[in-house]
Amino acid sequence: MEEFEGSTSSKKTKPVYISTVISIALVLLMIGLLGLILVHARNLSKYVKENIVLNIIMSDGTKEVDVLALQKQLNNHGYVLKTQYVSKEIAAKNLQKDLGEDFLEFLGYNPLLSSIDVYLKEEYANNASIQSFSNQLTKNPMVKEVIYQRSLIDMVNQNIKVIGLIILAFAATLLIIAVALINNTIRLAIYSQRFLIKSMQLVGATKNFIRAPFIGYGVLHGLLGGLIAIILLLGTLYLAQQQIPELVILTSWFEFIIVFLGVIGMGILISGLSTYFAVSKYLRLKIYDLYR
Repeated sequence: MEEFEGSTSSKKTKPVYISTVISIALVLLMIGLLGLILVHARNLSKYVKENIVLNIIMSDGTKEVDVLALQKQLNNHGYVLKTQYVSKEIAAKNLQKDLGEDFLEFLGYNPLLSSIDVYLKEEYANNASIQSFSNQLTKNPMVKEVIYQRSLIDMVNQNIKVIGLIILAFAATLLIIAVALINNTIRLAIYSQRFLIKSMQLVGATKNFIRAPFIGYGVLHGLLGGLIAIILLLGTLYLAQQQIPELVILTSWFEFIIVFLGVIGMGILISGLSTYFAVSKYLRLKIYDLYR
């Protein structure tokens, strides 16, 4: 008889546990998607800033060996990510390609100057740092001028700041909603076990003894929900990269792994704490309150 009752109870609770895991997985999926959006937004911001170009125009008559020596110095500068030397010949070819005609034949000589394209590190891609860097360069007699788009840099930094604040606000709101949804899901699951909790308490089981298996199941449900969410996130990433191949340049598996671990950790933490508080609530209730 006892075996039959135990089997019946197990069959009744299985659907509850399955629906709980699925609910947790879907909520964690939303959190994970937001995490991936934050990672991609962060990497896009870095990519845009690190592709802002400073054109260092060399003075006419500067020897190539001196330009290359300056390029080597720039590569060792703390502000600089990378540099690219553009000779007079390369500059002429690039301009011919843009114009679609041979201007050298018309002019009879090459009026262009050699230059060095400088790409700065992300943290220095702002007008204050660039102005300071530019002032250092213009002191060099080999440098004729430093060209960069001040208004574009201001616009890029301002837009990135605004978009970042909007995403963070949205993330905070979604996190609160996610915690509330998982908490309500756990409370409903524990509600179906309230009579079992009270029965165990009435036969003399301690509160910690009663809580332990429920918290264990809560942690397990959070772990399973997190793993399911990660599988769905990996599928989403794959489909997104198939549809938008350019996303590959924003891919950072190290950051993605951190997001995945965060999803699992959040699932375990929220599920475990929600289970603890839900079980504690029914341990405090009187028998007649269970029917309300």
